[in-house]
Amino acid sequence: MEHRVYKNKILEELISQDEFADAAKHLFELQCNDWKLCRDNYEQLKNVKVKKFQFEGYFIKAQFNPGRIISTSAKVDPKSIQERKCFLCEQNLPAEQKGILYNDAYIILVNPYPIFPIHFTLTHTIHQPQRISDTFPDLLDFSKDLSKHFTVIYNGPRCGASAPDHLHFQAGNKYFMPIDDEADLIANEYGSTVVDNENLLIQTVDDGLRKFILFESSERILLIDSFTKFYNVYSELMNEKDEPLMNIISIYDDEFGWRVIVFLRTKHRSHHFFEEGDNKLLVSPAAIDLGGVCIFPREEDFNRIDKELIKEVFTEVFIDSEKLYELKYNLSKLF
Repeated sequence: MEHRVYKNKILEELISQDEFADAAKHLFELQCNDWKLCRDNYEQLKNVKVKKFQFEGYFIKAQFNPGRIISTSAKVDPKSIQERKCFLCEQNLPAEQKGILYNDAYIILVNPYPIFPIHFTLTHTIHQPQRISDTFPDLLDFSKDLSKHFTVIYNGPRCGASAPDHLHFQAGNKYFMPIDDEADLIANEYGSTVVDNENLLIQTVDDGLRKFILFESSERILLIDSFTKFYNVYSELMNEKDEPLMNIISIYDDEFGWRVIVFLRTKHRSHHFFEEGDNKLLVSPAAIDLGGVCIFPREEDFNRIDKELIKEVFTEVFIDSEKLYELKYNLSKLF
């Protein structure tokens, strides 16, 4: 990956001071300056259409974003993955794409097909499967080191990752997703407490649209241990030998520490995705959609979308209330 590292004095100075968030912003400016595709796609993003829907205590936005058509419609079955080149591997990246090396294990790259106004892919330098069980500490580190400007997300290999064969996270502007602002209010209204002490808060949440578990702590080791307990309980509950379906949003605050939202999934795409003709709705919910920015690459779908359709899609892809209660019950016995 060495020749993919952007050589720039300002970048090197910021990185030497561990100012990764500012370094990433500067990388974005450099890439937009010297990479036409990247520059054009971010310019187009400024003109995307957006609709906003008010639910009980929170918002969901719909974004018409034709640049995301490849990702939304990506074939992620094992056969299709095996037959295509991995677009996150060094040798297959666009010639103009360069980034910042992070902890000698990841490279921070500007995503040329953005949803966020500034959007990064945080790609492992080694081709290995997407998984969170042993990389959750990396997610926490990324969200802390980029916290000045960005939120970090993870999409599971079977529910949103368009490269399930190559380990990666994503990062984008803090507070772009409504849930960055709304999570605590939603949890206060719809949450059920698993653990609440001075070092750790864990709540299960059913806001009528989404089912998720919320972790809050300023202690990294405690969070890692808590997530591991959850992961094992959730895997058993869902009868999964592979990684159970989940999407994660991690945001860090200097005063309060980490807030980690884990969305609890039962399937990748709702039946709407597989319909024919006018009934088809090309939507493939992943972390950003669940965070409150639903992406529609086709204008006809964006024009059609309303509160009822959003509720149909979300209800179908999340676990049910009974499973959420069972998760809380089984997890509470471990604390």
